[in-house]
Amino acid sequence: MIETGLTTFSAIVLAGGRASRLGGADKASIELDGRTLLARSLDAVIDAAEVVVVGTQVPTERPVTFVVEDPAFGGPVAGLLTGRDQLLRRTPVLAVLAVDMPFLTATTFRRLTAAAVGHDGAILTDPDGRRQLALVVETARLDAVRPGREEQHGAALHRLLEPFDLAEVDARGDEHRDVDTWTDLRDLA
Repeated sequence: MIETGLTTFSAIVLAGGRASRLGGADKASIELDGRTLLARSLDAVIDAAEVVVVGTQVPTERPVTFVVEDPAFGGPVAGLLTGRDQLLRRTPVLAVLAVDMPFLTATTFRRLTAAAVGHDGAILTDPDGRRQLALVVETARLDAVRPGREEQHGAALHRLLEPFDLAEVDARGDEHRDVDTWTDLRDLA
């Protein structure tokens, strides 16, 4: 259970998907209003003590660790746990976000961290109540439910999170929007 909203956290940015609906484009390098989706993600977790990006290494202004899950394209659970394994610091909380959510901000993660107090974590929800890939979780709790390596590849994130007591935090504005297609990108601009 997370005990304080001011807890130090590490962050894992999930940027290693196939982006098949974008013709295989590297989502991290896609630009929106002159900034890459990765730069926007890193801004959202500016308060993190350490950041691991799970995906192909691309230029960035911030010091981060890049790693690719093995086998590649294992999905969000494999990416999350690969990122977790690369963290050098032990922090009580992990922030997790998809690189394709350009409207997440540091304020989003401060709200998630504050809402997580008394819970195992907190997750962002869209206006229809669907959970999004922007969350904070207690590190020890994640470690306790971690599946074996064989079960990680292709595993559904919602299944991994089933035993967690997660506070749901309503998205503000466009925080929940993501870029899955070129039309999504056009509509966000």
